[in-house]
Amino acid sequence: MKFARLALLVPVLVLAGGAYWFLARPPAVATVVPKRGDAAEIVYATGTVEPRIWAKVTALVRERIVERCDCEGQRVEQGQILARLDSAQAEATLAELKARQKLATAEHDRLAVLVERNVMSQQALDRARSEMGQSSALIAGQTARLENYVLRAPMRGTVLRRDGEVGEIAEPGTVLFWIGEARPLRVVAEVNEEDIPQVKPGQRVLVRADAFPGRTLEATVDSVTPKGDPVAKTYRVYLALPDDTPLLIGMTAELNIVARVAREALLLPVAAVQGNAVFILEGDRARRRELAIGIRGTDDVEVLSGLPDQVRVLTPFPDKLADGARVVPQGG
Repeated sequence: MKFARLALLVPVLVLAGGAYWFLARPPAVATVVPKRGDAAEIVYATGTVEPRIWAKVTALVRERIVERCDCEGQRVEQGQILARLDSAQAEATLAELKARQKLATAEHDRLAVLVERNVMSQQALDRARSEMGQSSALIAGQTARLENYVLRAPMRGTVLRRDGEVGEIAEPGTVLFWIGEARPLRVVAEVNEEDIPQVKPGQRVLVRADAFPGRTLEATVDSVTPKGDPVAKTYRVYLALPDDTPLLIGMTAELNIVARVAREALLLPVAAVQGNAVFILEGDRARRRELAIGIRGTDDVEVLSGLPDQVRVLTPFPDKLADGARVVPQGG
């Protein structure tokens, strides 16, 4: 029986030795060799397509729409009537003011005759003249306000969109018509304030829209609004679109503004770099190196210095690996 117990110990010792060998074996790592290529520094933003030349027509008073042109998509001239609001109450007020003016004028004329006969004082005539002037001013103001009930085209162009139906109440500030030119178009974007120093007129912009999946369109930075929004912490940027762009007014777009391009730069995959550090392979050892990093893209990182061209770099970056640790390259 003792002989049998000793025999059982042998495989246990063998298994323990195998586990130790497995744990002590250097980890296998994947490596890449830096490549040469172009690196682009990109500023990301989103924007909306709109005409370069356009205007909004809004209601200035809260009143019911009684007339509206059937002109969406058609050309209109500056000053052309687009819609009318119910002005019955405003016209009644004007009529009342004119009636008061008529009475004030008659009273003034009567007092003028009495003053000539020395029956009435000059002071009473002056008051009547003042009341007559006030009536004229009120009539002029009410006449001007009546224009608010007529919506006219502020410019010559195409009715790009029309909202509101006859019978609906138009609220002040509500846009009822968009007038403008269908071409040329532009994109209006908001860029974060930390990125705006990199954005300059003339820069190339890559544009993507959900309406055209898998297709990259182009634009150019046209101008940057000098004053930013201190609440949103953004600056407005205008991008010019080519005449043959398939984008339509009102579409949203994702924008990659190419701020800088480095030609034939030394590139590493983003996964191989942590901060400014990488691990390179020296024989069977992994050595940590600090690099000077330039452009950081979505796929690659530009290496400015600190890395020879043909060195093998561990990827992905081994977080738990110590500097100088032994490693086994995969496939070698």
